Amino acid sequence: MNLLYLHGLNSKLSSKKRIILENYGQVFAPDIDYFKKYIQPEIILNAYKTTEFEVVIGSSMGALNAYITSETIGRPALLFNPPLSRYKEVTFTTYFKKRAAPKQLLLGAKDEVVNPMDTFTFLADQLKKAPLRLNVAPQLEHRIPVPVFKAQLHEFFEQFLPEIN
Repeated sequence: MNLLYLHGLNSKLSSKKRIILENYGQVFAPDIDYFKKYIQPEIILNAYKTTEFEVVIGSSMGALNAYITSETIGRPALLFNPPLSRYKEVTFTTYFKKRAAPKQLLLGAKDEVVNPMDTFTFLADQLKKAPLRLNVAPQLEHRIPVPVFKAQLHEFFEQFLPEIN
């Protein structure tokens, strides 16, 4: 199984999280410069033209790109604190090529970088398009601790890809 992991703004995939991801398949984690362009699904997918991804995972700015990429390739996505409503100039429907794909989101209720209430507002329009699992962690801020990351991955694969677990 090929997993596409998209890191957040000013961050990279840590070695601890990579090891956890590798339990589920081969990890592709491109180094993305979001300062050049915030929205990059075409660039990311063009870099992997011969790779078929079964899952897309992203954190923060990477979760925004993972959301769009998931819709583009019709694959499930696990999203950590995505700023979905922050970039209103993006017309998400222009990226839809296959179908709406199932998503699992984790939002930190104490996130001061991405307002979880704004994400709720955005998601209200998405509820009828595809399965959506929304988790809110009352004490979680923007960063995702390794144990939380691991637990969310397990839940995601159990829910959307049970044959992998």
